[in-house]
Amino acid sequence: MKLFLATGNQHKIEEMEKILADTDIEILSKNDIDAMPEVIEDQDTFIGNSLKKARKIAEYTGMSTIADDSGLVVEALGGQPGVYSARFAGEHATDQENNQKLLELLKDTPLEERKAYFICAMSFVSVEGEEYTVTGKCHGHITFNALGEEGFGYDPLFIPKGYKKSFAQLGSEVKNKISHRAKALEKMKEYLMK
Repeated sequence: MKLFLATGNQHKIEEMEKILADTDIEILSKNDIDAMPEVIEDQDTFIGNSLKKARKIAEYTGMSTIADDSGLVVEALGGQPGVYSARFAGEHATDQENNQKLLELLKDTPLEERKAYFICAMSFVSVEGEEYTVTGKCHGHITFNALGEEGFGYDPLFIPKGYKKSFAQLGSEVKNKISHRAKALEKMKEYLMK
C-alpha cells in the first residue's frame, strides 16, 4: 500500500516513518514529489484542519493520504495556543518566538497551574474517498524555561506526565512511544492494517 504523508514538516515525516517502519506500507512525502500545494489551515478544530489537508492532498496526488494537525493546549490559557500553535507569536513565527510568547504569558503562573497537553488529530483519506480520523493526547506541564536541544516546536517547554525531562531532552526513541502523534499513529496503523 502506498501512503502519502501530507506535511511539510521534515521532523513529522521522520517521526511518522519511524513508527510505520515495521509495516509493508510504502511511505511517500513532499520529498518524493515536485511540489505540494499549500493548504490553509483555517478550520477551528484540529480534526477539521487535518481532514481538510488530507482531502486536498489526496485529490492532488491521487494517493491515499494521511494528514495531521497538532498543537499544544494549555489549561491556564483557556486552551491556547490550540489550533494556532504554529503561529502563536505571529504568522511566520519561529519555534523560539512561539516558546517565548508562551513563557511570557505563563510567567506568573505557579507550577501546579501549568498543566497542558499535546493533541494530534490525524486523518486518512483514501483515493476512493474513504475517511477515518483519530486523535492522540499526551498530558504534562509547561516548564519555566526551555530544556534540551532535540525535538521541535514546544518540545523544550513540555514535560510529559510521569517524566522529569522535557520532550527535547527525552530523545526520539522515548518520544516516539509516548507522544500525541505516536498515540494517534498507533490507532491509525491499527486501522490501516485491517
